[in-house]
Order: sequence, then C-alpha cells, then structure tokens
Amino acid sequence: MSEPEVEDRKPQSDEARSAFIPPSGVRAQAPPVEEEASTTSEFALPKGFGVLAQTPAAESGGSAFSTPRTYSAKHAPPAFTPPGGVPRVDLVKDAPWQDRMRTMLRMPVAERPVPETVQKAEDEGPAVPRVLDLTLRIGELLLAGGEGAEDVEAAMFAVCRSYGLDRCEPNVTFTLLTVSYQPSLVEDPISASRTVRRRGTDYTRLAAVYQLVDDISDDGTEVSLEESYRRLAEIRRNRHPYSGWVLTAATGLLAGAASVLVGGDLIVFVAAAVGAMLGDRLAWLCAGRGLPEFYQFTVAAMPAAAMGAALTLAHVDVRASAVITGGLFALLPGRALVAGVQDGLTGYYITAAARLLEVMYFYVGIVIGVLVILYFGVTLGAELNPDAALLSAERPLWQIAASMLLTLTFAVLLQQERSTVLVVTLNGGVAWSVYGAMHYAGEISAVASTAVAAGLVGLFGQLMSRYRFASALPYTTAAIGPLLPGSATYFGLLAIAQNDVDKGLVSLTKAAALAMAIAIGMNLGSEISRLFMRLPGVADGARRAAKRTRGF
Repeated sequence: MSEPEVEDRKPQSDEARSAFIPPSGVRAQAPPVEEEASTTSEFALPKGFGVLAQTPAAESGGSAFSTPRTYSAKHAPPAFTPPGGVPRVDLVKDAPWQDRMRTMLRMPVAERPVPETVQKAEDEGPAVPRVLDLTLRIGELLLAGGEGAEDVEAAMFAVCRSYGLDRCEPNVTFTLLTVSYQPSLVEDPISASRTVRRRGTDYTRLAAVYQLVDDISDDGTEVSLEESYRRLAEIRRNRHPYSGWVLTAATGLLAGAASVLVGGDLIVFVAAAVGAMLGDRLAWLCAGRGLPEFYQFTVAAMPAAAMGAALTLAHVDVRASAVITGGLFALLPGRALVAGVQDGLTGYYITAAARLLEVMYFYVGIVIGVLVILYFGVTLGAELNPDAALLSAERPLWQIAASMLLTLTFAVLLQQERSTVLVVTLNGGVAWSVYGAMHYAGEISAVASTAVAAGLVGLFGQLMSRYRFASALPYTTAAIGPLLPGSATYFGLLAIAQNDVDKGLVSLTKAAALAMAIAIGMNLGSEISRLFMRLPGVADGARRAAKRTRGF
C-alpha cells in the first residue's frame, strides 16, 4: 500500500471536520433553489389556504372566514348598528338642567350625547384642572347646604359638560367629592377630590349656586372660567341674610308656635319661646368653644325641658308637655332626615347611611338632654302626665295660624331668600290643613295623614323649582316643620323617665314612623311630579332608572 493511500485512510481531527458537512454515508442533497424575493403582506392568506378552501371537506364544514351558505345579501338580517346610525339623544333645552343632567348621569357613558356647547373663551380648549377644581367647589357648596347626592352629581356633571369635558364621572359621598375625566380611551384619566369638612344651612347661598350652574349650562349665555370663579367667590363671601340674634328670636317663635300647635296657650307660648332661646344661646356658646354638634343638641334640649318641669313644680295651671314639645320642635333634624331618606331612595346608600347615622346621633343627644331634666323633675315631684297627648285640643284656626308661623320662622332659620318665605309659609299652612282634615276630621291614622301631607309638600316644591329653575329645598324643607314628630318624641322620653320603658319605646317607634312618612312622602311627591312631566333623554319621554334586582 502506497504512502498516499495510508494518509487518506487516517481519521481526521475534530478541528478539521465542520458541523455543516454531512457525515459519511449520507447522500448529499442539492441545495434548494432560491425563489425570487417578493413583497408579502401580513394580511395575505397563508400558503395553501386557498387549496384547502376548495376541497370538498372544507366546503361541507365551512370556514370562519367564509360567508355562510344561508346568507343572502337581499335578505340580510338587521345589523347591530342601524344603517342611519345610532339614534341621537335629543335633550329638551326647555327642561331644567337638573333633569337634563340627571338623565345623562343615568345613561351609560357610550350613549351620552356629545356636548352641544362649550363654554370657553380660549380657542385651545378648557383648562382641565381648573374646570375640575371649579366643579368640586360648586359641589362642595351644594353638599354642605344639604342638597341631595343625586342633585349634587347632576350639578357637577353640568359644569364639566358645559366646559367640554364630556367624559367625566362625578361621585358624591357624605363628606367626599370626586370627579374623574378621561380625555380619550388611550389617554390617562385625570381625577380630583375635595373633602367637605364644615356644613352650614344657607338656602340663599344655595339658590345663588343654582343660578350660577344654570347660567353655565345655558346655551345662550357664555360664562368663562374666570367669570365663574369670580361669581363663586362672591357667593362664598356674601354674609347670611339674617344675623345671629334674628335666628335666636326665630327659634323662640318657632318653639312658641309649636307649643300652640299641640294645645298650649299664651303662657305656654312665652315659656316655650324663652326656653328655646336659652337653649339656642347655650348651643352657640358650645359651638364657639369647639364642642361637637352632639353636645350642642344635648345642651340646647335642656332649657325647654327645664321650663316645663319648673312650671309643673310651681303648680302653674299650664300644659307643661306643650312647653317641652315646643322646645323639641326647634331641634328635630328634619332637613337631614329628609335628605338621608331621599339619598337612600335614589340609590346613594353610603351617603344615606351616613346622614341617617348623623340624625340618630342628634336624636340621641336630644334624648339625653331631655331625659336628664325629666329625671330630676320627676324626682323632685313634678307631675308630668304621659297620657296628656290624648287630650289635645282641636282648634283649627289657631293651629293653622301656628303652623304658618312655625313654617315662617323655620324658613328664617334656614336662611332662605325673602322672595321664597311667603310661598313656603303658605305651603306649610296647606300641609297642616290636609293633615288636620285627614287625622282629626277623617280619623285616619297619623302616619298616613303625615305621608299624604308631606307628599303634597314635595309635589308643590318640585313644581315651584321647575317654574323658577331653582332648588326644591327652599319650598319644601320649612313646610314640613309642622309635621315633625315633636309630641311623640317627648311622650316617649317622658314614659322612659317614669320607668315605663315599653310605652316609651312604642311612642318613640311612632315618632320614627312619622319621620319616615315625612321623608318618603316628600320624595314620592317629587317623583310623581317627574312622572307626569315630559322629561328629556329618550324618545318616549321615559326616565332611566336602576335595574330591578328581583330579590338577588
């Protein structure tokens, strides 16, 4: 064997062998022929897809990309979107902004119509942070003034929408206001919040805020952001229309009128008025020292109860129960109760629970203050009779006059505008007349009579609010004053002070039933007014509401 042949049979080293060289014994295949480079698209059908689509199996089974065999272009089923597009929601411009904004709040975001008018002076559009800040400040004044959560959200939505922020979602709880705005589906949302730390009743300021929102949402009036801020600052700086001493005098007159309403005479009127004014001054003193409202109500309830017990101990021939009942009328939180029940009926359960809890604390404070005085009075020998409620005198003319005086003074305590005082006074007189006709003449239960009278108050208030494009609170809150359960509360507390707990709880339960009848009756009356009025939002005039849960 020659030397070159021996060298060929020697195994080569690993370094000399390539990983891409086929091993010995494997037939080398010819390299694939390169196809001409061509431009492809990601929307092109994959290679071989058309061949599979032409096979009989594919024709029988169908494909997700092929047209169904039962489809006919001439008899096509109706599409999800109509050929003319989604029907546009027409909002009646004649309706108050409360109804228009409440209607859109109850719509899904995708179904809300686009803003018809943008209130701005700059061409580049509204400044989103400033619009949100203005919206929160307006909502704060409304919520602090006792407005319902739904109406506060409607006002906030009206302000945002008037300045072009259509994708906004306001949210109101008892002390927190939040508004969120999303410019588009691909941009980050912008949120802002504000806390309501102090609440005060001033319906004059409330009416001014409503007028501002009405001007902002009006298509014919252009209100810039700077103008809105200036007007809002003026509203906050304005002093209350009535001074502190006028409010104290109104408190005394309210208590005196309430005592006459339950059968008192002139002496009872004076005693109840003096006791209520002393309680009001003591409450102001406690407020100046920073004590919470719970202790203010406790202290304010003591002087009226002390006046009634003192007259009994002095053997003065008067109805001491009427003195104490009149003092309680000036303290019962009817406004907060109605607002809490209204929030619950409209679906704002968190705010409703918080407001009703606040009402419960106020009632507990009144109970403690009155029970302390009654306990000492009974211990000293005061002859207070819980059955005196059955001897209530029926004096229609005196009672109607007293109910109107009570409503008038209640309106002053709520700091209402002078133009609304006369209207709400007449409303209160009508409410008491209906209650007296049903309860005394018709011998209908007090709860049913109270509910009907409160329903008429709510109906009249809603009609007046739509006539004047204002809030309904100035026309309804003071008018329910004569219907508040002052006597039932007093007799329940007196029975508990005399160790008759069962009878006292029955009377307090009646007082709670009367309070709920007032609140539900007022809300029902307002809803009835909306039921028969043409409301915007849908073609047939119906109003969007929450879906029924059917018990689950």
